[in-house]
Amino acid sequence: MAIIRDKKLTLVADLDTLLSDAKMTVFAKYQGLSVADMQELRKLAREAGVKIKIVKNRLVKVAMGKIAVYKDTDLSGLSGQLLYAVSSEDEVAPAQVLDKFAASHEMLNIMGGFSGEGVALPEADVKALAKLPSKNELIAQVVAQLLSPVTDSVSGLNPLGGILNALEAKATN
Repeated sequence: MAIIRDKKLTLVADLDTLLSDAKMTVFAKYQGLSVADMQELRKLAREAGVKIKIVKNRLVKVAMGKIAVYKDTDLSGLSGQLLYAVSSEDEVAPAQVLDKFAASHEMLNIMGGFSGEGVALPEADVKALAKLPSKNELIAQVVAQLLSPVTDSVSGLNPLGGILNALEAKATN
């Protein structure tokens, strides 16, 4: 069934807004997935703050053409039946969600992606990004590294506390 022109304009406007705010967009072939599989993917994506969109590639190309960041981006990889995973909060979340889902559903094949700066990413780069920890995990790791010397110092001083307590106990006797 053909989409009327007004509906296409609305879809392009929605995509324009979504892609303008995107920190990462990943696209994948989904042919062969059941409706239940798609519902499961959407649930996983929602939990990670990722939006899943299935739209015609032509409409995505039109929307990307309107966004300054994507004007010179290579869009040749956008062919076939594709779904788009988009996140405006986390740079690696779309790649992680699709990679995790593809591990148990071989019908989903990651084809590539676009960074928030308008760089087209090949499949290998997207899969490498999927293996990275999330932004919150990276922040937690940095904080743990920064606190490590303090924790070590306090742990090192802990035996001194025991000696001081023993001296105090002896002095009160």
